[in-house]
Amino acid sequence: MDKCCTRRTVNGRLTIARTDPNGVAAIRHKRDVQKLKAQEELPLSDLLQNVVARWLDHLSRERGYADHTRESYGRDLRQFLTYWQLQLGRSPCLADVEHLEPRTFRGFLASRRRQEASNRSLARTLSALRSFFRWLENEQIARNRAVLSVARPKVPHGVPKPLTVEKAAVLVTDGVASDEEWISVRDTAVLLLLYGSGLRISEALGLKADEAPTRENDVLRIVGKGGKERVVPVLPITISAIERYRQLCPYPLEPDGPLFLGAKGGPLSPRIIQLAIARVRSALGLPETATPHALRHSFATHLLSAGADLRQIQELLGHASLSTTQIYTEVNRERLLAVYDAAHPRARG
Repeated sequence: MDKCCTRRTVNGRLTIARTDPNGVAAIRHKRDVQKLKAQEELPLSDLLQNVVARWLDHLSRERGYADHTRESYGRDLRQFLTYWQLQLGRSPCLADVEHLEPRTFRGFLASRRRQEASNRSLARTLSALRSFFRWLENEQIARNRAVLSVARPKVPHGVPKPLTVEKAAVLVTDGVASDEEWISVRDTAVLLLLYGSGLRISEALGLKADEAPTRENDVLRIVGKGGKERVVPVLPITISAIERYRQLCPYPLEPDGPLFLGAKGGPLSPRIIQLAIARVRSALGLPETATPHALRHSFATHLLSAGADLRQIQELLGHASLSTTQIYTEVNRERLLAVYDAAHPRARG
């Protein structure tokens, strides 16, 4: 019988009724969430907790993973361990690791999918789990390769969505406004670092006050993903914006403290910059893809369009592999074809 049907007896007669598959999924999702909440306080064994902590330390110290990646991997592993608790009916210990089967990992990913996790998130989760079990084997702590038999969810091939030169210029110079002048100037300085120097938002907000670029020292030494260090130039307009921000900032900027502060004097959150851009999207006619990271994409795409060498762009972005940078050639090719279709008389039919 169809999975979307149920049997019912009405007045002594058997009837088949169609159910709402989305409703079934919603019930399963609610059940999963309730179970997870009921079990999330179950403690791991001391030995397993220690092993997890050592793995996370390994990701930072030896693999050079960024804090954001390390936190994401740690969260993925904790979610799996919580799910595993449900299957065992008790808190797992290290000895249980060797008895894990592929169906446990598949069941976990299925439960995450019912919670509307995207394929990209599921692929990262699987990468985190594979990393953990690979490390366990390398350290001769435990050996279980069941996770390797689980297929990686397909992630659609995405192409960066940069802004046009005109839209990017308007956004970083005139787009961000606030009731307080120092906040407007601060946000402008951050956006100029993203578009003018190709920084990630975490890199810009991770700058210390004594690392701020000056007219005498117009470069930044950035430690990016994987601990890869690079030197990036800073435009005069960006330096001017940072100087103006430092003059107007109502809070003292400690030399070893963050350069960019929030409205209450604490470190500036990336979310504040994301919201500032979201507020001006419609007024400036910007697409939904206009985000802080889109300015980094714009930096690379506009340099490539102007004739910059792909290797140079790789160094400026801090990509470990040239193949990562080559994705911008696809953006450039798409734009070239669009111009051709719009301008060539034969293309217009």
